[in-house]
Amino acid sequence: MAVRKNFLDRFGERLDDIDAGSRQAYILRLMKERGFLETMFNAIEEGILVIDRNLLIRYHNRAARELLALPEDLSDVRVSQLLQGIDWPRILGSDEREWKKVAREELEILYPVRRFVQFYLVPYPEDPSLAAVIVRDVTESRARTMSDLEFEKGQAVSMLAAGVAHEIGNPLNSLYLNLQMLERYCAEDETLPCPEACDMIRACKGEVERLDSIIQGFLSALRPGKPVFAPVDVMQLVLDVLNFMHSEIEARLVEVQCEQTVQLRPVSGDAAQLKQLFYNVIRNAVQAMPNGGKLLIRGHSDGSGVVLEFIDTGCGITPEELSTMFQAFKTNRSGGNGIGTMVIERICREHGAEFGLRSVPGEGTVFQIRFPLGGNRVRLLPPAEPVNREDAEQF
Repeated sequence: MAVRKNFLDRFGERLDDIDAGSRQAYILRLMKERGFLETMFNAIEEGILVIDRNLLIRYHNRAARELLALPEDLSDVRVSQLLQGIDWPRILGSDEREWKKVAREELEILYPVRRFVQFYLVPYPEDPSLAAVIVRDVTESRARTMSDLEFEKGQAVSMLAAGVAHEIGNPLNSLYLNLQMLERYCAEDETLPCPEACDMIRACKGEVERLDSIIQGFLSALRPGKPVFAPVDVMQLVLDVLNFMHSEIEARLVEVQCEQTVQLRPVSGDAAQLKQLFYNVIRNAVQAMPNGGKLLIRGHSDGSGVVLEFIDTGCGITPEELSTMFQAFKTNRSGGNGIGTMVIERICREHGAEFGLRSVPGEGTVFQIRFPLGGNRVRLLPPAEPVNREDAEQF
């Protein structure tokens, strides 16, 4: 079977058959065409690498050098070092016929910067020992796609929440009206055998009101309006949330303590949304202590911002759980829906606040939120009354 000669072999044989003057003219023409082709390759936004069967780089253009941070000396650099996570043996194989297949994959690279790239392998038909690798930066298009998916998820959840709120709201309204009527009958009829009946009815009404408030807060968190920024006292908002959650905290045998080292300066924020933020953070901490425990809420200033720390003695979070806990609809708790952490992330982002947590499984979690100070929106209020620690410690 005759071996197929490549282009350079055929061109070399032809040069031997022509005179010196024609040979020089051919070489000059090739040099000009090479310069033209190099200019074109370097103008292309996609990175282009020519590799051999040992994965060594024989040629690259400007885009490939910038995308992959190629060093000056490529003599010992293999493409598998730059594009990791690809099953090169599977793609290339031990048979030359594998080179005729076009591979297309997408992967993440971390150097010189974090990017998502799309990778193509195109064989060179004239020489089965060579192939072109085409690398395209798809970071922006991927981010747009993820943003569109996140928006569609939010729209779907909003529609679902509206339907659920409607279905729950109707029986709650009916229950509330009947409780009002019972309260009225109880007040008018002194012959009822249980003197505490009115108190029990009032307690039931209070719980119905609390359920309605939770539903409305849930809806407002998923379909929030534009934040209305004003100077707010974040520690006072925390105390308001604690008072609202008093029954749940007491039922779970959780002891809550609030501390602040100095009088905290007001921050620019939407009070209603920040209450929703603190509600979700405190609720997560309380639910992490099913058998009781302690929750310390500590506020301090670091000079350029106000910092709140929520420190619980709960079950803690494993590294695996931590990696997914802020993804929408991802939950590590039985019966959870993964929406609370999504709300926390969104409200913090809209307020320009930084958040993070430290956790030790079996020992507890520290959730920290840092609100920035400064900016044109901030207007300092007169100093507020200090937080009454005795009131805060009653839970």
